[in-house]
Amino acid sequence: MNTTVATTETEGKTWDGGNEPLKASYGKMMMWFFIVSDALTFSGFLAAYGFSRFKFIGSWPIADEVFTHVPFFHGNYPMIYVAFMTFILIMSSVTMVLAVDAGHHMKQKAVTWYMFLTVIGGLIFVGSQAWEWNTFIRGDYGAVQTKGGNILQFGHYETVEGEQVFKRNAISEFAVVTPGERVNHESKNGLWYESEGTLPEYSVEEVYAGLLANETIFVRTQTINEAGEKTILTREESLKQIKDNGKQVVHGANLQVNEYGSPLFADFFFFITGFHGFHVFSGVVINIIIFFNVIIGTYERRKSYEMVEKVGLYWHFVDLVWVFVFTFFYLV
Repeated sequence: MNTTVATTETEGKTWDGGNEPLKASYGKMMMWFFIVSDALTFSGFLAAYGFSRFKFIGSWPIADEVFTHVPFFHGNYPMIYVAFMTFILIMSSVTMVLAVDAGHHMKQKAVTWYMFLTVIGGLIFVGSQAWEWNTFIRGDYGAVQTKGGNILQFGHYETVEGEQVFKRNAISEFAVVTPGERVNHESKNGLWYESEGTLPEYSVEEVYAGLLANETIFVRTQTINEAGEKTILTREESLKQIKDNGKQVVHGANLQVNEYGSPLFADFFFFITGFHGFHVFSGVVINIIIFFNVIIGTYERRKSYEMVEKVGLYWHFVDLVWVFVFTFFYLV
């Protein structure tokens, strides 16, 4: 019995990818595997957010009315600070690219400088996110939650450029304070309070009395009408809603109530931005470690700055995820 053995010119050689598929080392391949798996996780979170957003579109908060704060400034500045945070994070990606490029050219001082700027950018973003959380939790105006779970907000009309515009009022501006001992929100009982002092815990009856005494105050429901605006009730309807359906006064947002609208918005906000914030914080810690390794010359001795490139992949991924989070939460 004869057998034929076929041989090729490539016998005994490794495949075309060599020992490094796609010219990527083992460490970079593992980073890409992590990025792909984490991208699927974030995609699932954002898909769930998008489903809930459109399922409860009639009661979903309007981002321009929620994220209106800027540190050290009083007033209404919709999306300004969020845009600043996004700019800082994107610029940190730019400095990371420059650090990787400097590493390819074995320029230790340039890598050190750009890594330092990347760390500073990450710290500013994480600090800004913590401030934004605190502001969101604390709230601004307060609202009344009905027995059915709807949110009733308060405000008055102002003439702006010849048009009647609804401006929100804080409950403390019109609620009637009844004589007697007051109960205050304090951190020890699980409620949040304003930085300038404790916030009085108004009852629905006090809010109703204040609404009755101030004829310029109207109630706005969280239901969005055909014009894309929240529905404003007449004075008679406003008083009736508070008197007949008012359940409790709420301030700010937590996992159970949200003065801006649907509690699901707050749930997703805390979970998704918190998960992303954890990624940014982890990236800052890793960047700091790499930064000090660059200073002491670890990668100069190795003749390779691949570690900077690997952490750069992670940092770019975190920045890219924020672009989607920013779009879903703040722009859509």
